[in-house]
Amino acid sequence: MAKLIDLSQGFSMHTMGYVNYDAPKIYYIKRLISHGVVAQKVETTMHCGTHLDGPLHFVSSGRDIASLPLDRLYGPGVVVDISDEVGDYQIYRPQHITKKVEVRKGDVLIIHTGFHHYCMDSPQADEIKYFVMQPGPDREFAEWALEMELRWIGIDAPSMDHPMNGPLRYIQPDHAKKCEEVIGKSLDEAFPLPDRNVMHFRLFPHELQHVENIGGDVDQLLNRRVPAIGCFPFKFVGGEAALCRVVAFLDE
Repeated sequence: MAKLIDLSQGFSMHTMGYVNYDAPKIYYIKRLISHGVVAQKVETTMHCGTHLDGPLHFVSSGRDIASLPLDRLYGPGVVVDISDEVGDYQIYRPQHITKKVEVRKGDVLIIHTGFHHYCMDSPQADEIKYFVMQPGPDREFAEWALEMELRWIGIDAPSMDHPMNGPLRYIQPDHAKKCEEVIGKSLDEAFPLPDRNVMHFRLFPHELQHVENIGGDVDQLLNRRVPAIGCFPFKFVGGEAALCRVVAFLDE
């Protein structure tokens, strides 16, 4: 029997939605004292906590969550720790991955930046650092991911894109300036307009999907190959994304 390692963040009323997305709202609608049963109602976007972005999230003609083949969501993979080489605002590239582990075509790739330690279910929770200061990739990484025909990519941070390669550069101009100082160039040079949200716009037409907000016990698997990693969203017909559970399956 396989040993299971949970790579998912906890979900609660404290879970943050992505920038400009609502946070979850959770209500009790029945209680034992009055109804003889406990029931809850949840209002949430799909872009909070551990979730899978589906093709429809960025491609108008893309498949919904329910249509994704199960064999694209489950398979062998690697968990790669780059936290010792990239930190606040920095850009990571394929060599940060390939120097640590052998990545094979068709793998699931989970990237550990260490930023899951700042998510809202952590004792070190820091929503500014978590959402605004995470390291991220550029177009070079996106092209490499396509070349490797990866099943899907997971990240222990809010987005597979660099935080300043999207709306945060305008919402947090002070952090945008700090980022430019760290990377040594302007954001327009680092992320020109055709490359905005490149990890989404470039990969999703090829159904190379992301799981964002990886967490749980991911620290137990750093820089190692895993026999199987599964992403399990609910069967969301018409869904552009879905909350999910991510599990690593180890041989005993």
